[in-house]
Amino acid sequence: MTRPQPSAFTLLELMIALAIAATLVMFAVPSYRSHVARTHRVDAASALYRAAQFVEGAASDGTATLPPGLDQAPQFGTPIYRLHVLPADDANGGYSVEAAPTEIGPMRNDACGIFTLDATGLRGNRSGANGTSGSAPASGECWNTS
Repeated sequence: MTRPQPSAFTLLELMIALAIAATLVMFAVPSYRSHVARTHRVDAASALYRAAQFVEGAASDGTATLPPGLDQAPQFGTPIYRLHVLPADDANGGYSVEAAPTEIGPMRNDACGIFTLDATGLRGNRSGANGTSGSAPASGECWNTS
């Protein structure tokens, strides 16, 4: 009477499978994180345009605060960015809206920092809470939606 041979993975086959999985993860995780960050930036940009449209329509009312839903990005759910209307000055054409990452959100250390949009259509970025532009990349890189 012959005994059936049990079939199982050898240690070498297991190590090869783990090496392949580790290599895939090594490339997939940074790409995924980059995609998520780009998605959050697109949410911030679209929220700024919605807020600017609201401010343009409410200009006759003198309203300088954004209603709930327009004061955050994404518009629904947990906020990643908070939006604020800044007062008028000589350079911004009547108003400026900024989207600042929340302090505990996933974009708090993003190089693009705070997104700004003013009444003249000028888009920009400031890094850090104090608004210095020391390490902020060019606005085109942050506002790029492709």
